[in-house]
Amino acid sequence: MPTRTTEPAPAADAAVALRAGGPDARARRTERAKNWARRAPLLPALVFLVLVTQLPFLATVVISFTRWNALAPDNRGFAALDNYRAVFTDPAMRASVGTTVLLTVTVVLVSLLLGLGLALLLDRGFRGRGIVRTLLITPFLIVPVASALLWKHALYNASYGLLNGSLTWIWRLFGSDDPPQPDWMTDSPLAAVEMSLIWQWTPFMMLILLAGLQSRASDAVEAARMDGASAFDIFRYLTLPHLRRYLELAALLGTVYVVQNFDAVFTITSGGLGTANLPYTIYQTVYQSHDYGRASAQGVVVVLCSLLVATFALRTVSSLLREEVTS
Repeated sequence: MPTRTTEPAPAADAAVALRAGGPDARARRTERAKNWARRAPLLPALVFLVLVTQLPFLATVVISFTRWNALAPDNRGFAALDNYRAVFTDPAMRASVGTTVLLTVTVVLVSLLLGLGLALLLDRGFRGRGIVRTLLITPFLIVPVASALLWKHALYNASYGLLNGSLTWIWRLFGSDDPPQPDWMTDSPLAAVEMSLIWQWTPFMMLILLAGLQSRASDAVEAARMDGASAFDIFRYLTLPHLRRYLELAALLGTVYVVQNFDAVFTITSGGLGTANLPYTIYQTVYQSHDYGRASAQGVVVVLCSLLVATFALRTVSSLLREEVTS
């Protein structure tokens, strides 16, 4: 009687191959090993970043729920949401929010307009453009505290500052020996801070917008010129729509940085005369009131608001990168 041979089912073959480590399984393991090999050099930097940024922030969040004032060490304990309630009901905090909004809007808008004008200028070819571009970038490279000290002493000082010296020189040109000598930091304290920040952040806006201008398709501009379009029409219908994403990115990044600015306010006005912004108010809460719990709550609120703006900035960057890849 002939013997019958039965062939194994395909499912059984696949199970046996998988247990034995078939080619597909080995390929997947090899690919995972390669991925880990590529990512392993980044692990020390990632661990360092977590240690120096995320752990302090988590500690700040924990402290924000505690009642901790160095002037009353025996009254330390769990405060629940009392610190956050105090943050949103504190008149000084509300005033600093208004000052921060006014300071940020003014600095960002004026810096954007000046940066756009300088970017349009540098987008043209002329002799010495590289030197001019380097000189215009220089204010952004100066240390913020040094920049604030420069404006405070070299420009705003009522006795020997450049602004009052220029007024004296102009008045004497017209035969007057009694020129005005305003005290800029007392008469216009917030404007004094705004001018120093505008001078510092205009190059940043200029660089972003110049990158946008140089990524513009030149053939479309040439075609518009050949069709008789004026320079204003080209700017309105071609340049400005192309720069929309870059303008959004510059405004969002500028907002994040200016909201967190502390150097100019501390150095020029010491937060007086209505110039105390959110970072300076937090500084006062820590070093004058010694209320660590409330200061931590203030810091958490500022960080969350900054993260909200930064999220929109990251989305704008992602959309720009997608446009560059698809174009």
